[in-house]
Amino acid sequence: MVGVIDNEGDCAEWNFPAEAGAVRAARHVVRDTLRAWHVDPAARDVTVLLVSELVTNSLRYASGPIGVRIVRQYANGDAERHPALLVEVSDPLPDPPLERSAGPDDEGGRGLQLVACSARRWGTRKGRTGKTVWFELALPG
Repeated sequence: MVGVIDNEGDCAEWNFPAEAGAVRAARHVVRDTLRAWHVDPAARDVTVLLVSELVTNSLRYASGPIGVRIVRQYANGDAERHPALLVEVSDPLPDPPLERSAGPDDEGGRGLQLVACSARRWGTRKGRTGKTVWFELALPG
């Protein structure tokens, strides 16, 4: 069951149980929201891929609910609006994720590498009861 916290305006947020269907459900609601926001299809695909990787990491290592939050942002500069997406994936495990070097035959270990290569910025922060991994993607504008 997906718990929708908010999906109004430029912010959408959900909670997913730490169960096998969480990754698929997260991909689905993020894709649908970005489509409703008229986000460029290529940016939408990258966002869904990175959310899928981060939710998979949370599912693999954490045992509690997984939060996903996306925010459409606009930064003003030189009279132009530069849109971006801020995406956050939270879980109750306090330990930050470790970026690994995956070999050519490894089944895992590429999620954070994909985030680091695809995002404009990314990082982690501790919360009261866990952590959040976040990334920011520039949007065509």
